[in-house]
Amino acid sequence: MKELEYPFHAEYILKKRKSMKKSLLGDGQKRISKRIAVLGGSTTHDIKDMVELFLLNTGIEPVFYESEYNQYWQDVMFDNPELVEFHPDLVFIHTSSRNIIDFPTIRDSEDQIDALLESAYRPFEQMWDKIADVYQCPVIQNNFEAPFYRLLGNSDCYDPHGRLHFINRLNEKFAQYARAHKNFFINDIHYLASCYGLQKWADPFYWHMYKYACAVQAIPELAYNIANIIKSVYGKNQKALVLDLDNTLWGGVVGDDGADNIEIGQETSMGQLYSEFQEYVKAHKDLGILLAIDSKNDEENALAGLRRPDSVLKPEDFLVIKANWTNKDQNIIEIAKELNIGTDALVFVDDNPAERHIVEAQVSGVKVPQVDDVVKFITTLDRAGYFEVTSLSEDDLHRNDMYKANAERKKQEASYGNYADYLLSLDMDAQIEPFVPMYMARIAQLTNKSNQFNLTTKRCSQADIENFAKDPSYITLYGKLNDKFGDNGVVSVVFGHQDKADGTVFDIDLWLMSCRVLKRDMEYAMMDELVLRCQEMGIRRLKGFYYPTAKNGMVKEFYGLQGFTKIAEDADGNTEWEFVIPDAYEKKNKVIKVNETNKAL
Repeated sequence: MKELEYPFHAEYILKKRKSMKKSLLGDGQKRISKRIAVLGGSTTHDIKDMVELFLLNTGIEPVFYESEYNQYWQDVMFDNPELVEFHPDLVFIHTSSRNIIDFPTIRDSEDQIDALLESAYRPFEQMWDKIADVYQCPVIQNNFEAPFYRLLGNSDCYDPHGRLHFINRLNEKFAQYARAHKNFFINDIHYLASCYGLQKWADPFYWHMYKYACAVQAIPELAYNIANIIKSVYGKNQKALVLDLDNTLWGGVVGDDGADNIEIGQETSMGQLYSEFQEYVKAHKDLGILLAIDSKNDEENALAGLRRPDSVLKPEDFLVIKANWTNKDQNIIEIAKELNIGTDALVFVDDNPAERHIVEAQVSGVKVPQVDDVVKFITTLDRAGYFEVTSLSEDDLHRNDMYKANAERKKQEASYGNYADYLLSLDMDAQIEPFVPMYMARIAQLTNKSNQFNLTTKRCSQADIENFAKDPSYITLYGKLNDKFGDNGVVSVVFGHQDKADGTVFDIDLWLMSCRVLKRDMEYAMMDELVLRCQEMGIRRLKGFYYPTAKNGMVKEFYGLQGFTKIAEDADGNTEWEFVIPDAYEKKNKVIKVNETNKAL
């Protein structure tokens, strides 16, 4: 729903939220369901309603538990039966500077202030640790907005007695906890309130009249930010930026003005703005965001513009360059195919409103931000939260290199007449092992991102993954694939559990693989290792499940290819499969060396 995309009209959303919710729930979209506990130090009902709207728009249908007013700590620490029974998938704690009971006074010594700081912080840490222990789920915690007045004036930011200094110290302690705990996330209302305008955000009228920690008009901004964190935790981020060139990455039209006369670089104020935007775009490569070009241009002109010495972005920064006279919506579809991702994973950036309208109307799911003025390009993209970071794996840092290496593999494949010879030529080796802390973030990412090669599309947070790894009834396996072109990273995940009633049966809860290693026999290597682990636990039968979605039709018969027998199918196409492990199991993988590096060590 376009009305819920940034930049949005907050008052319109507040006014139309009921009809918008009804429209979203009736749109036929299949959404994942998540139980979210909202624990508030202030009134949270409207925040909950706004978060629900934004989550529905991202493909998540939330079910909420909401604490009574200012009972957030008590609900957790005294095991409120309703919260325990609710068993949340995620907890959001909405507190603010209004929940700080004791601030330093001008008469306090520094030792007294330090004790006061610890007294303010300790209950939060106790609560977070209790949630991690009891509910074992991700936590989103607000930090603190600045106080709406400064008793000491500018000294308030550095004098130990200042409220602002005290809040900044508390925020740093929250940040230290976040850095040390992978399933703990900060909702940065300190930044949000600054952007919104602190005097408007913290209007005392709304606190004293309704016990709202922020102005009603600011609630959509707050809720949107919370929803961005949640959608990122559950893998609903976008994956690629597709960019126009003329008047988007530089000023002017390169085909008319020539590469020497477009505005880029430090010579003019407009050139500086475009250079700053290019720097912002290029920084996304380090987050694992894929970059592509979709421009109505002759390719020669496009490349000339990117090859200017003062262009921050160069041709090699882009995985796909479509500089031609084909309609941009068709180019977008081709770019998605070449990157092997869905069009709903793309963000299309173009200064031309007509082109934006066509792409939005013709290409399903693509995000098309309203970017008309280069002055606002960065702000619009940044606040939209398309690429909200809640985890950053080693694979993210090298994703662009992995895609380039994949292009080289395709070139080599084309030179072989026999596919089996091609696979052998790749000199592949795999590491297939139980889940380990080093790869937990990547494994969680894969469960939330992989759509085509995913048998059950079970979505997991990192906390879920860590819990499976600790459970002795579970077998967990990740697969990491290397070849002569480079490291593909963690590309496959399988996990499941031993049946409680019959210990000889193993249920496969999830089997997925990254599409960039399709037809490389990695699925056979994973099967071989899974069978080995099952045999070690005395398991004789494997049960697999396939649940069809709009995207995973390619694996409909996957279990059949692995030697399973279909034993059930319902009217919706959900199937159940069984594999009886023979006494003399013959390995299916013939081309990948598995765990040989580890054995050599």
